[in-house]
Amino acid sequence: MHLRQVVLEGFKRDDGLWDIEARLTDTKDHDYALSSGVRRQGEAVHDLWLRLTIDARFFVVDAAASSDATPYMGDCDRITPAYRALVGLNLFQGFRQAVKERLGGTLGCSHLTELALQIPTAALQTYASEITDNEDTGQKPFQLDRCHALETTSPVVRRYYPRWYRGGLPSEAGASASLSAVALQQPAPVSAAATGVRSACKGEAGNDPARCCQSVG
Repeated sequence: MHLRQVVLEGFKRDDGLWDIEARLTDTKDHDYALSSGVRRQGEAVHDLWLRLTIDARFFVVDAAASSDATPYMGDCDRITPAYRALVGLNLFQGFRQAVKERLGGTLGCSHLTELALQIPTAALQTYASEITDNEDTGQKPFQLDRCHALETTSPVVRRYYPRWYRGGLPSEAGASASLSAVALQQPAPVSAAATGVRSACKGEAGNDPARCCQSVG
């Protein structure tokens, strides 16, 4: 009935900056009647673009939006200049919250704003083409502690990012340690003489730990 396609592409520019382009299209497999007119089968109901230009520190230095197809052409597309409000933001420092504050709800186009929220991870993947993912730069790799596999206590981090591993013992040793801990919780076998001492301790010292220790000692 409906097909939504979202495509994000990253480009390295000759001037040292980066362009991240996002495009969203909505099409139907049937003629779709809108109050503004019929959209024929396969004709775009939405065809929206958003491009952010960023520097090497992930700051947005330019932004441009385009609405090539919308349900209400002449009205929906009037909001595109508002996306200049993204200039100056950093993609990884409060970006998503700032986008919602500046362009959420009636302050923007819901679909263009949705595209903006997807740009940070696409930018990171674009920049990742320039470096080895586990290159030791002295700084904690950005991707660590941002998903379950790359939590700094995980086996993946222990293997590929050992400098940043924050876990305990390796799994095998951890299992042995767990078994040892269980063993320590089990009552140790005692001789008849020792049983007599404990019995005497309980009888003579009652619930007084100090007197009991003195009695056993």
